[in-house]
Amino acid sequence: MTRSTSTTEAVQDADPELAARVRTALAVPDAGPLTVLEGGRSGLTYALRSAADGVVVKAVPPGRRAVGRNDVLHQATALAALAGRGVPLPGVRARDEAEPAWFAMDLVAGEAVEPVLDVAGPNTAGPITAELARTRMLAAARVLGALHAVSLDDLARAVSGTGAELPAVAAPAEELERWSRTMQAVPDDLRPGSAELLARLAAEVPAAVAPTVVHGDFRLGNLLFVGEAPSALVDWEIWGLGDPRVDLAWFGVFTDGALFPGSGRVVPGLPTEDELGAEYRAARGTDGGTRQDEVWFRAFGRMKMAAIMGHNLVRHRTGKHHDPVQETLPPAIAAMIRDARRLLGEGQ
Repeated sequence: MTRSTSTTEAVQDADPELAARVRTALAVPDAGPLTVLEGGRSGLTYALRSAADGVVVKAVPPGRRAVGRNDVLHQATALAALAGRGVPLPGVRARDEAEPAWFAMDLVAGEAVEPVLDVAGPNTAGPITAELARTRMLAAARVLGALHAVSLDDLARAVSGTGAELPAVAAPAEELERWSRTMQAVPDDLRPGSAELLARLAAEVPAAVAPTVVHGDFRLGNLLFVGEAPSALVDWEIWGLGDPRVDLAWFGVFTDGALFPGSGRVVPGLPTEDELGAEYRAARGTDGGTRQDEVWFRAFGRMKMAAIMGHNLVRHRTGKHHDPVQETLPPAIAAMIRDARRLLGEGQ
């Protein structure tokens, strides 16, 4: 199906029905085609550009339930509720709960590059210099501090204003249980030493601190930059409420390319986890807890990464999601588990 623009050129929409709904809601009948935006991993992700600007559209796949990664309105809720609270975000332009649900947000300028993984996706021309990577990581730590400083009372009121409710708080023990299940679903030969690691983590779960909003996948690959300045924190598919140290420790995993043998690279001069923590705490205005707890969360972050890598590899090998790149992950899975055990003082 095609539609005519003001220049009378024929335009092919990736999803004509969705395109018509978006054009009507945004009052942009002459916008260009609705095109697939590569790199989106939750729901379906498109771009729609008009003469003035553009939007990113996230939609539930037709015939699929709006749950988990496909619950795109869960993402829209976070973006709308956090607007104007000191965190760079794309603005929500429109949302539609009619099935299949969708929402539109600003198409923000910037690039997202994960230095240790050499990511060169739709928002970047390729790797960045080590110096720029360091500068961006420190800036990102300040963004994370600002995010965790948002008042949950204020957030609750804003979320209520969107017609939604705050998600339940996930304590460290619940996070551990969730990702332990993911790890245990991975074949034993792909996760050497994981049983000992899970047992050690379970025996030393720290007490929870006051919960904050957590992004769930905070890293440079999900933060757009224009030069050294962050322009938008994206990919809010698994945001929730929980222990802020989960976000900080996850971010820290990406400071060390040696944890990704076969699939990543070492970038000299990146901030250490201690440096990121100092920058984060200065921005948030908190001491961040004890050193012992910090080590536990860092080990947990590595376990979580190993579990996710193992899960993705299994999906590839069982034909659920064909991606030959996943075959490079076994050394990194083993390295994550090995380093987590090292942090906890275990023998290898």
